[in-house]
Amino acid sequence: MPTKYPRLNVVFEPKLYETIRALAQEDTISMSQKVRDLVQEALEDQEDLALATLADERMRTFQPTKALSHEQIWAHLKKSKRS
Repeated sequence: MPTKYPRLNVVFEPKLYETIRALAQEDTISMSQKVRDLVQEALEDQEDLALATLADERMRTFQPTKALSHEQIWAHLKKSKRS
């Protein structure tokens, strides 16, 4: 059956395959859907980790004396909008 989505062929160890099969059966969805959902969750977790690392770095290097106030930011944005 043709599909508009790309496909990926993956090989699993038997124990992992059985775990995925059991999880899919528990959720009454196909194994393909379960793997897609698990990969999506893993990618979101990776994104969260990357953003947390970035936030930690920004907090570590933050210098309150160099920070702009709320009013300064809005004044700059209003000025840019007029240009």
